[in-house]
Amino acid sequence: MPLPQPSYERYQRQIILPAFGEGGQAKLQQSKVLVIGAGGLGCPVLQYLVAAGIGNIGIVDDDVVTLSNLHRQPLFSMEDIGQSKAIAAAAWLKRLNPDINIVSYNQRLSTSNALALLQQYEVVVDGSDNFATRYLVNDACVLMQKPLVYGAVARFEGQVAIFNHGGTEEVPAANYRDLFPNPPKDGEVLNCAEAGVLGILPGIIGCMQANETIKLITGIGKPLSNALLTYNALNNQVYEVALSANANNRWLLPADAAAFENTNYEWLCASADPRIEIDIDIFGGLLNNDTIAIIDVREQGEQPTPAGFDFSKMPLSNFSEAMKHISHDRVVLFCQSGKRSLQAARLLIDKFGATKKISSLRGGILPWVNKHTT
Repeated sequence: MPLPQPSYERYQRQIILPAFGEGGQAKLQQSKVLVIGAGGLGCPVLQYLVAAGIGNIGIVDDDVVTLSNLHRQPLFSMEDIGQSKAIAAAAWLKRLNPDINIVSYNQRLSTSNALALLQQYEVVVDGSDNFATRYLVNDACVLMQKPLVYGAVARFEGQVAIFNHGGTEEVPAANYRDLFPNPPKDGEVLNCAEAGVLGILPGIIGCMQANETIKLITGIGKPLSNALLTYNALNNQVYEVALSANANNRWLLPADAAAFENTNYEWLCASADPRIEIDIDIFGGLLNNDTIAIIDVREQGEQPTPAGFDFSKMPLSNFSEAMKHISHDRVVLFCQSGKRSLQAARLLIDKFGATKKISSLRGGILPWVNKHTT
């Protein structure tokens, strides 16, 4: 059946492609894609999937728009600050293409809702920025036998892959746990809040994810199934490595829906420790006290540099050696987001035990800086 004239005019440039045609456009219009996260990766994914004519799109995100989002999340503007990302993104996308059915899930993906949400969609695109969600999404996709279009960025480098697709009964498809079997240790892998990210990079990687999604749905080209593509924005180097399922990692996956729903992914990937963490109000009351050592465990050159109090610099990369020179009995540590300072605090506790009172600034120095510069 020919496409309605308005649809043909909107999508004409891709319909005239010999390998795509009206059949490819019809597949897009009939497809259902769930996008996890409307952040740096989710924004370009959503823009281009909606523009391409994906018929049904779900957006899962419980976060709100902040000023720090705007350099890499172009679906939002200053007027959206404080608003739900899922709802604000849907409103923008509806203006781009009113023919698309868009459902906003203004909620955090969890073991209690993931399987029911995934059941409604054919392809899942992971635009999350934390390990708890990545492992949760991966395990849910394996259980539900859904292809997962993965993307990740940090600093100047990004990755793209398609998991849980392209396997056989004899040789199962690779999934995220075949690449990273277990969550990293505290501070081992920095997130964008800690390491930073060039704003254009999530746009590039997100567009690649959208491209892989369209290829999956229409059957054109060669999708990145059982392969990982890495892109470096500084030198435009791209390399691809083959992935394969590892039978030794199968036991890491939940055996069934009940096991999945009883898995605490936040706990598996958590770094919080309420026994030694303090909030910014308590932190402020401890500053400029000669009996207290305030220590920044970020690496040299990390910004912002807080003003208004004295502190020492002891990067976590050299902390095990440097901490032996700490003479104060009261020590307060901070980093960009609270992960590395918590790791440093545990190193101090292991070395000094109860002879020193050790604290880590929960959430890192950014909330303190924002509070005292506005």
